[in-house]
Amino acid sequence: MKISITETDQSRISDVDFDNLQFGRVFSDHMLEMVYKDGSWQKAEIKPYGPVQFTPSMQALHYGQAIFEGMKAYHVDDETIHLFRPKDHHQRLNNSARRLCMPELDEEVFIKGLEKLIALDHKWVPKERSHALYVRPFMFASEEYLAAKSSKEYRFYVITSPVAAYYSEGFNPVKLTTSEKFVRAVRGGTGEAKAAGNYAASFLPAQKAQSKGFTQVIWLDAIENRYIEEVGTMNIFFKIKDKLVTPELTGSVLPGITRRSVIAIAKEWGMKVEERKVAIDEILESYESGNLEEVFGSGTAAVISPVGLIHHGGETIQLDQQKIGPFAKKMYDTITGIQYGKIDDPFGWTHPISLD
Repeated sequence: MKISITETDQSRISDVDFDNLQFGRVFSDHMLEMVYKDGSWQKAEIKPYGPVQFTPSMQALHYGQAIFEGMKAYHVDDETIHLFRPKDHHQRLNNSARRLCMPELDEEVFIKGLEKLIALDHKWVPKERSHALYVRPFMFASEEYLAAKSSKEYRFYVITSPVAAYYSEGFNPVKLTTSEKFVRAVRGGTGEAKAAGNYAASFLPAQKAQSKGFTQVIWLDAIENRYIEEVGTMNIFFKIKDKLVTPELTGSVLPGITRRSVIAIAKEWGMKVEERKVAIDEILESYESGNLEEVFGSGTAAVISPVGLIHHGGETIQLDQQKIGPFAKKMYDTITGIQYGKIDDPFGWTHPISLD
């Protein structure tokens, strides 16, 4: 498989302040592009990062066929960069594509495209620990046709961005609140897909939560408004005494790659892990009884994000709001240690990209 490469003649990297990165604000020199038409994907191309031209009748603008992934590339040393679980991200991208009636991508094209793009822009991978190169693969319907049906043409891109912490709080505990009026997803809908519209629908309740001093919404199920599902940008975990509890995947919860990693590591440590329905009342009761020890979120962007406060129906759970808990800190150190190549990877999750 060949991927054509057109390199930029003027890098923008000298204009970037790597000591003061904002998440998702700065983009690297190149991007990968691939077009789907006439029933198949055309040749992949890496070209200078820049505007994409389309017409106002492009179907994605009207009917919402758009999906994406979020990954990271990590600086190991001057010869090696690590991607974390790229095959799992490829699998989830294809799951999202099937749910939105979009064409799937070949694994080899996906992986090789990432390797070549990141190797070309390897100088954009931050060297500071806790920083990384965020990798955003995405696909959208590009046919020029105003009809409420699946498109016959698509575009797939990969863009990258050097990033620091996702939340403005950095590594400090975040504050969450439930929503009495809004829901994120319903079983049978698109909640398990990483679809663009899922996020657009969450912006208003998130904005309302932030106006009250909270970081994000902790979503409850759409039927009974009782069972915890996930946070706006993370899956969520509860350490209740000697066990780790997280909401089960029911079709309305995004199957996080970091979530899967947390579960595997916790089991490797010998901890009992329960994937099941988790009622908000159970968490309130566990807090009142003193059994709720830690709460934390997991996701590619933040990796592990400690939760210091949860508000629900006039009641408040207040955990340590000054620092991350010991279990979550150990989990963060383990995952990031694997990602940056500082500790062994017994799971085979890291995908090295050689810069030789």
